[in-house]
Amino acid sequence: GARTFILHDGPPYANGHIHMGHALNKILKDIVVKSRTMMGFDAPYVPGWDCHGLPIEHQVDKKLGSKKREMSIGEIRRACREYAARFVGVQREEFERLGVLGLWEDPYLTMDYSYETEIASALHGFMMAGLVERGFKPVHWCTSCRTALAEAEVEYEDESSPSITVAFELEEDARAALDVPEGTPAFAVIWTTTPWTLPSNLAIALHPSFEYALVEHDGALYIVAADLAEATAGAAGWEGWKVVRTFRGDVIERTHYRHPLVDRRGIFILGDHVTLEAGTGLVHTAPGHGAEDYVVGQLYGLEPYAPVDDAGRFTADVPQWEGQHVFAANGAIVEALRERGVLLASGELGHSYPHCWRCKKPVIFRATPQWFIRMDRNDLRERALDAIEQVEWIPRWGQARIRGMVENRPDWCISRQRLWGVPITVFTCSSCDTPVMDEAVFDHLCELFREHGTDVWFDLPTEELLPRGFSCPSCGGTTFDKATDILDVWFDSGVSHLAVCDGGRWNLRWPADLYVEGQDQYRGWFQSSLLVAEGLKGEAPYRQVLTHGFVVDADGRKMSKSLGNVITPQQLLTRYGADILRLWTAMVDFKEDLRISDEIITRNADAYRKIRNTIRFLLANLADFDPAKAVPLDAIGGLDGFMLRRTRELARRIVAAYESYDLSTVFHRILNFCTVDLSSLYLDVLKDRLYCDHPDDPGRRSAQTALHAIAGSLLTLLAPVLSFTADEAWQHLPGEREESVHLARFATLDEVPEDAKLDTRWERLLALREVVNRELEGLRQNEIIGKSLEAQAVITGDATLLREDLEATGARLAELLIVSNVVF
Repeated sequence: GARTFILHDGPPYANGHIHMGHALNKILKDIVVKSRTMMGFDAPYVPGWDCHGLPIEHQVDKKLGSKKREMSIGEIRRACREYAARFVGVQREEFERLGVLGLWEDPYLTMDYSYETEIASALHGFMMAGLVERGFKPVHWCTSCRTALAEAEVEYEDESSPSITVAFELEEDARAALDVPEGTPAFAVIWTTTPWTLPSNLAIALHPSFEYALVEHDGALYIVAADLAEATAGAAGWEGWKVVRTFRGDVIERTHYRHPLVDRRGIFILGDHVTLEAGTGLVHTAPGHGAEDYVVGQLYGLEPYAPVDDAGRFTADVPQWEGQHVFAANGAIVEALRERGVLLASGELGHSYPHCWRCKKPVIFRATPQWFIRMDRNDLRERALDAIEQVEWIPRWGQARIRGMVENRPDWCISRQRLWGVPITVFTCSSCDTPVMDEAVFDHLCELFREHGTDVWFDLPTEELLPRGFSCPSCGGTTFDKATDILDVWFDSGVSHLAVCDGGRWNLRWPADLYVEGQDQYRGWFQSSLLVAEGLKGEAPYRQVLTHGFVVDADGRKMSKSLGNVITPQQLLTRYGADILRLWTAMVDFKEDLRISDEIITRNADAYRKIRNTIRFLLANLADFDPAKAVPLDAIGGLDGFMLRRTRELARRIVAAYESYDLSTVFHRILNFCTVDLSSLYLDVLKDRLYCDHPDDPGRRSAQTALHAIAGSLLTLLAPVLSFTADEAWQHLPGEREESVHLARFATLDEVPEDAKLDTRWERLLALREVVNRELEGLRQNEIIGKSLEAQAVITGDATLLREDLEATGARLAELLIVSNVVF
């Protein structure tokens, strides 16, 4: 059989109609798959959809309204399943309209029972390897959707936050370490843009080796980083301040300060994450509300304290702001600091802040009980970094991008507090609180899921989900609680290479040859796929990863309803047809952002028309051609032979460009060939032979044979991009051949013999033709002649080489120059 080539489809979300990003992505994949098929590979394309998760649950929530309160979890999940299935159908039709070929009748869906079982099985694999554990840690939390979010579900948007500088009074041990004179007030100065986290402050971090200054102002002493003393004094509006002494950060480690809002002391700690880029060089630390704060807090035994509920409101632990949303409480907290005389400076700061990918509202960091895949257990992180080196990343910078992300990413929070997804299949013993990690239990669950889907987890009581007679391996207990969280959808799609390429009903193979997605997938699907593969198989799930840019408007701005610059694939399909849209993806370097506008598409349509008109001319002049009377290609000489060699060279270059995913070269070379080599030269010169010679004249037969071979080659080279046009023209090409151009191989005309010496002679003749054309154009402009046949060409000077060229090529000079006569 043929060699296989597997492009594995990253699943779009089964929600809403497709947008330009979807169209670009699917067309690129289609061009790659079709071109590989035409190179002789077996390249099956199995499309897929991501069907679980928050966006769908949101839409269903909206639709159900208050009715949702009377429904069981199972009923709500079934409503989500129906919603996803509907949009799989909608998007499938829209993708097919773009000319994308694939196994549309048998796609993979992450909500298929078989796929859900594969997800559960992968989770069990991670659990048995000891990579999954429960933790109480700060995670991105959306207070609107009331769930944890993964790194990949967070979008950064610019917004304005309060920026405040606050003084914390030193306790006795810190004063002693710094020899502060008795009776002199002394403070540590911090800066923050999240005043709402101050009630959760447990520590202040300094850098162990930075130099800190004790600054005197107005009879009080303040600690700031020596390098930031001037900036801090400026912000606080201090006149006449001076540095009393300097010291290293570690001098006050493990001493204490008083909290300005809450009756407790905090501790001074050290951390390498402290920088001198902004602020005061002392970092307010709330281990329940920040990833770095949590990590450094662990070293000092600080708990991840987060007195905030699921809706983002302060709990009873913060009585003065209990029930207030944290963002709403910012102003009151700043006022309280002002009243206590510890607010040194306040203002606003514009910066990039994390928002929820779904509801677009700002998120918070909040410590909650979650399930995590531990990045540094079993060398998972190191192994993933090694695997990145084995993959070919296109463009090259992709490697550094994903490498940096994997190096720095926190543990993977895989739990979500929602309903529509694959459950985290963990039972906890009611007696000893130990999670059950048992092969027999996992196998039993997978059997249930294979038959009934994961809904049974929510529908059946715990005892019916466990094997009969199961007891706790730790204490022998027989009652268990089941987890209520579901899995992060990035884990769902991260399993796709196992569900589709490795197992599954499609007989593909693992690893895939290629992943093709937008640049946002370095932190999304590329990473989740890599971590799942590395955790369970020990190597990367892909050999090559190709990324494309985003679709933007003519000014390079993101498309958004608010800007009113959204163009939809549906609009373009209706106005121009699919091939114009397909051509747009191939016209520019798709590795950068792709601009689109009516003007750009109109320019595209012009280029398309030039190619289409060339094809129409070829077909019109082959209408009476009988391939049975064709001249053997290796016997064709003259201009016909030269054009066949040019076509062969074009085909060689085009196939190489397809192979290296260089689609703009494909487009520009073909357009240039159609407009320059064919329209302006060959077809122009041929008109006489085609229209005036006898149908059976050897010269006319030679020309038609060449045109037939050129047309056949050109249509195969165009087919991956202009799929509809090429296939339609293919049906009009005389002779027996494959039913569709998409079943053919690239026609590279290998049977045409090469002849470099002869081609050099032709190049010289064509250079002469250009000189003559310029002269003729001048005569036309001055209305001395109308048509070029009204002129004759006079050759002066030494024509020896020209005569040799004419003899060797068999060129008829008057015909080539399209003049009535040539005089030497």
